[in-house]
Amino acid sequence: MASVNGQGDGGTWPAGLDEAIRATAADIAATLRGASDTGAPVPGSRWTVGEAAAHLAQANELMAHLADGKERGYGDGTPQGLAEANQRALAAFTERRAAPLAAMIVEQADAFLQSAARPASNASPTSYASHGELVTPMGPMSLDILGSYLLTHMLGHGYDLARALGRPHMLNRTRVELTLPFLITAMPRVLDTTAAAGLTARYAIRLRGGACFGATFTDGAVTVTPSPPSRPDCTILTEPAAFLLMALGRLGPWSAVARGRVLTWGRKPWLAPRFPALFSPP
Repeated sequence: MASVNGQGDGGTWPAGLDEAIRATAADIAATLRGASDTGAPVPGSRWTVGEAAAHLAQANELMAHLADGKERGYGDGTPQGLAEANQRALAAFTERRAAPLAAMIVEQADAFLQSAARPASNASPTSYASHGELVTPMGPMSLDILGSYLLTHMLGHGYDLARALGRPHMLNRTRVELTLPFLITAMPRVLDTTAAAGLTARYAIRLRGGACFGATFTDGAVTVTPSPPSRPDCTILTEPAAFLLMALGRLGPWSAVARGRVLTWGRKPWLAPRFPALFSPP
């Protein structure tokens, strides 16, 4: 299996990320354009289809601005802070129609990629090309990690919209693997230290047919590495879509196990269902 070495190391733009961002935005737009009622509820959310689409359009614009070197305050990086920032932003942005929101999602994804591809000689003083790090809602990160963040965010909410509208979701192995640079960066930041207190364990996380990484817990702290530990206590093999849905809180581990989407082995296989609960995704 491939690892994620070489991705997300502060300046390495993953192959295929541009196409994944463009195609995911296009898939979300196509899903939205078929919506007859954007007031329909999104399963498992307090938002309607129109609100979720508006949030995606706003988030894509925010990411495009960050890639362009513009400073944008947005919450404090905690799940509660981001939720509050989302609600304030939605209250100030009243568009809920499918077609305009679909167009904005695509346009802002393209704007992000245009800024990301801009030569260093044209970069603004606060851009990635000059400073190497950008200030984002999830903390400082390089432009390649921000691109992975944008894709992760679109896939999560795109899945929600597809589910609400009875359409096929847009998750596949290639796209999920491209979310790993962001997820590896974000995991220590969203660790639930209460849930992880007292835990000492080494996990190997493998996506079926693709990438793998490691997570080592030591009494309330976690170190996430682009390669699995040499002697993991628990190895988790997951279907790519199920992995991302669990990481984003859309799928419970027991449900994934019951559907045969997760296999575990090692000296302590009982640690597997605990893994997703060790994090609090925003």
